[in-house]
Amino acid sequence: MPLHRTRGEEFDDLVMDAVEELEEHWAAEIAALEFAVEDVPPSEAQSGFDPDTVVDRGVPLGRLFRDGLPEIEQPVIVVYRRPIEARALDLDDRADLVFMVVVDLAAEFLGRDVDEIDPPR
Repeated sequence: MPLHRTRGEEFDDLVMDAVEELEEHWAAEIAALEFAVEDVPPSEAQSGFDPDTVVDRGVPLGRLFRDGLPEIEQPVIVVYRRPIEARALDLDDRADLVFMVVVDLAAEFLGRDVDEIDPPR
């Protein structure tokens, strides 16, 4: 029987790939961070400017919770699966968008420029 992976599991893998790539150069600096995936942002999610949230057309794609969440007591980056999937053209685009959200929020957490975290190639 072939193994079947759900879209959610595939998305989780993309987030973990992004985190692993980030850890290649920033492992010590992001050791205090947790990463999580939610299907959609909470209904009360703010659509205005907030440096701790990556927003596209008023919809949050990810958010940094500096004080953690009730179930996670340390800083956590949450990536929102459905909004990212809705914007991605294909799997490669989805992976790039996930990586961009993770890097943007990690840079915000570290107080560094995005280009310092992920230099242009």
